[in-house]
Amino acid sequence: MRIGVGYDSHRFGPGGPLVLGGVPIPVDFRLVGHSDGDAIAHAVTDAVLGAAGESDIGSLFPDSDDANAGRDSIEMLALAMEKVRSMGFHVINVDVTVISETPRIAAHRQEMRERIAEALGVAADQVGLKGKTNERMGWIGRGEGMACIAVALLAPSGADG
Repeated sequence: MRIGVGYDSHRFGPGGPLVLGGVPIPVDFRLVGHSDGDAIAHAVTDAVLGAAGESDIGSLFPDSDDANAGRDSIEMLALAMEKVRSMGFHVINVDVTVISETPRIAAHRQEMRERIAEALGVAADQVGLKGKTNERMGWIGRGEGMACIAVALLAPSGADG
């Protein structure tokens, strides 16, 4: 078994929708990033790549490549998983914590879990997802952006978890 940790953060910018976990959330702000800014997908991508002993999302999808401008981060996660599978691993589970004052995650949780699970090639019940506030402290607490932390557990292909 192998464990990887992923982290991502983005600041908020004007214009929506906000894309999180592959789900467009109808608000008037978005996450600023070279791709669609989906911090959940970015953190999960880094977690699975790290567990496989690979580098990070920026190595596979550099922001210096115009082909990645505005790119769908769930697609990037699915491509990273193809690489992880080709290395002989599969996902046992992932767990994600979103740290933000807004938006609330609960109303979108199940759809996000399903989108992430599809990209990972697992069942939705293998994806944990929860939201936490930062109790109005620091840049997150002031509503300047959000952060996500993800953990992924991988096993060699053919091994059960």
